[in-house]
Amino acid sequence: MSQKTGIIALIGTLDTKGHEYGFLRRYIENRGFSTLLIDTGTGAPLTEPDIDRATIAQAGGGDIVEIEKTRDRGHAVEIMSRGAAALLPKLYGKGAFHAIIGLGGGGGTSIACSGMRALPFGVPKVMVSTLAGRDVSGYIGISDIIMVPSIVDIAGINRLSGGVLRRAAAAVCGMVGAGNGAAAGENREAAPVIAATMFGNTTPAVETARKILESEGFEIVVFPCSGTSGKTMESLIGSGHISGVFDITLTEWADELVGGVLAAGRERLDGAAKAGIPQVVAPGCLDMVNFWEPDTVPDRFHGRLFYRHNPNVTLMRTTVEENRKLGQIIARKLNAGTGKTAVFLPLRGLSMIDAPGGPFWRPEADRELFNAIKTNLRRDIPVIEMDNNINDPAFAGRCAEKLIELMSEN
Repeated sequence: MSQKTGIIALIGTLDTKGHEYGFLRRYIENRGFSTLLIDTGTGAPLTEPDIDRATIAQAGGGDIVEIEKTRDRGHAVEIMSRGAAALLPKLYGKGAFHAIIGLGGGGGTSIACSGMRALPFGVPKVMVSTLAGRDVSGYIGISDIIMVPSIVDIAGINRLSGGVLRRAAAAVCGMVGAGNGAAAGENREAAPVIAATMFGNTTPAVETARKILESEGFEIVVFPCSGTSGKTMESLIGSGHISGVFDITLTEWADELVGGVLAAGRERLDGAAKAGIPQVVAPGCLDMVNFWEPDTVPDRFHGRLFYRHNPNVTLMRTTVEENRKLGQIIARKLNAGTGKTAVFLPLRGLSMIDAPGGPFWRPEADRELFNAIKTNLRRDIPVIEMDNNINDPAFAGRCAEKLIELMSEN
């Protein structure tokens, strides 16, 4: 394998992890790849870098001499994190590297992941960390960073740490070799991409629509409404990766308003509006707020209507008043858009369990949601009411056909 195959960046604190980075660099280069070693430490490096710590500090608005003098670890991590986040996208944009790997404890993980989060989706990113194995959402954010548990502290090369580092290095090398295109035999590069939102309770609807949209030549990317996934979708829309949105599952907004565990932030529904791309929206799964096991439900919700979706997920039915507020929010978000938009309202329920005879069937709450949307929505945004449940093939099919129509007009 030629060294021209790819360049892998290694980012980390070489004053404390220099020997480990030297080991990692040799392993990667022995596999035929070039390396770019970036120092984010604050002391003299134990291995000579390609990009020194002064450059990183300067990119973060600091001075390495001042950082070394003050010995304020929190301040140093903040400056070097900003520097990594500012510099890495510029280096990547110039073709200086094609993938990146880091090693670290708390500080090193924070700095390296700050830089990795600033890189585009699809750039291979591997982080070997002492923190992996616990909740690392604060380090990963909505990025596609792969976290590898270090198992032992990253302090010297031994039979355990050496194995972990070799496997992590092999992983990032393999990811570069795999490329970032379509699977073998597929040529989807020219196909417009449609983002679709799905939950277990709207799966039949999305599956029906997906077949219709794919038959018209669109590539469908489905996002589960898990909070993080909703944020990721909004980010990808803002980055120009998405041509249209099939947004028929809005449960993340119920969690944002009421206090569930799958909230996606107040920017949810902003992406398509700001990008001006076509979207079809339906209020799927706004009948439910999501919690984990029953004992995780806050005491303030005592007496509400619940449904045990599975041993680890508890759903709570939204109220009439909550639905009124949700309808107002949705209308306000869609009113801010500049692209073609259509809203569909399923009069026979918002989910599998919000259907006639179902445990969450509360037509008075749904009516309040629908009325709030219609009352507050811009007059030029069409609202299509259908006497169906959201999962009925007729409803899902009409939503898909409308999105095809909007995209053909765009």
